[in-house]
Amino acid sequence: MAPPGALRRTYTWIAGHTPWSAWARRNTVFTVAAVPTALPATAAFAVLIPAPGRAPVALLLLLLLQPLLTVLQRSRLWALLAQDVPPVGHLRPWWTPRGWLERLRAESTWRQYGYHLLVSPLAGLGGGLVALGWAVGLAGTSVFAWSWMRPVSERGTGWTDDEVLLTVAGALLLLLTPWLAAGLARLDSGLARRLLGPNRARELERRVEDLAESRAGVLDAADLERRRIERALHDGAQQRLVSLAMNLGIARAALRDLPPEAKAVIDEAHREAKEAIEELNSLVRGLHPAVLEDRGLDAALSGIAARAPLPVELTVELAERPGPTVEAVAYFVVSEALANVAKHARANRCQVVARRHGDRLRITVTDDGVGGADPAGGTGLVGLRKRVGSVDGTIVINSPLGGPTAVTVELPCAL
Repeated sequence: MAPPGALRRTYTWIAGHTPWSAWARRNTVFTVAAVPTALPATAAFAVLIPAPGRAPVALLLLLLLQPLLTVLQRSRLWALLAQDVPPVGHLRPWWTPRGWLERLRAESTWRQYGYHLLVSPLAGLGGGLVALGWAVGLAGTSVFAWSWMRPVSERGTGWTDDEVLLTVAGALLLLLTPWLAAGLARLDSGLARRLLGPNRARELERRVEDLAESRAGVLDAADLERRRIERALHDGAQQRLVSLAMNLGIARAALRDLPPEAKAVIDEAHREAKEAIEELNSLVRGLHPAVLEDRGLDAALSGIAARAPLPVELTVELAERPGPTVEAVAYFVVSEALANVAKHARANRCQVVARRHGDRLRITVTDDGVGGADPAGGTGLVGLRKRVGSVDGTIVINSPLGGPTAVTVELPCAL
């Protein structure tokens, strides 16, 4: 025995697909509404078949009516099936000569024209068949209701075999016509979405281009913001700390008769001020070093290699400078990779190679450490992946146990 939930769902499905259901009415009205919109193409074929010489005129008239017919078809889809077919955007209005020339050149115009010329007449024919199916089905099912209208001489005393056959055939037709309408509605709406709306592939391409442009703008804005923060720190907070350290140094040298406790406080403050200056210098270099903007990636990477706690062999071969955003990402990659080597690799030496191959910048950081770096773990490697991915770059980390470890990054030079 079927569970009550399954029986309830079956009953609901049957009730929703009866000939008198909203589903049947909606599909029927949609398919029958295709008949009037198919009249222009039908008229064009009516002129074309008996008089082929008038074919250009008939097809031209249909082309002129194409914008209006497209609006009517989109309205039919929205009003009867609640399906929205977005309009195709154009740069110029249709009533201007350039607007018409733009539409004639557009691929979307000829897709819409193909729908109105080929699909619309077939949809109109299908709508006529659905209307005929309903009419014949109702007439056959109600044969006993109107059989009394026949002459008395033709009426029998009971039901004839023909009347029973007509009644059964009419009932079957009433059951099948809604499904015919549903199939035609689904086919027509699917073709309308593909032919009357924008080209989905081209829309996706355009959207990808827009997203790439907007992302490049965001990256440039972020890079400019980093530079602004670097200048603010360098010219503001850093200068104040330097002035504070100088004043504390002068006070320590000039005030010799202070108690030992006061001198200790001044010494501690002077030492902390100098440490704060060093930390601020490191922070500023991490944000956007001035040498990167002034002298390029070669000089900036040389500074990183010189400050590294282990020997670094640096090779930079760049015929021309990449974009500023790519330079900043490359600087961050090398800085973070060398920091990871110093913290975790227990390496004796490291090699950094930066070369340009066509329109790609390839950076390789290799060390002779213990290896075993997990690309999926650790905030350093995850940060590298995110920073490289922000400019459509790729990163490959090869770090077997026992070493060596090689981090290879490729970045697009133009962004």
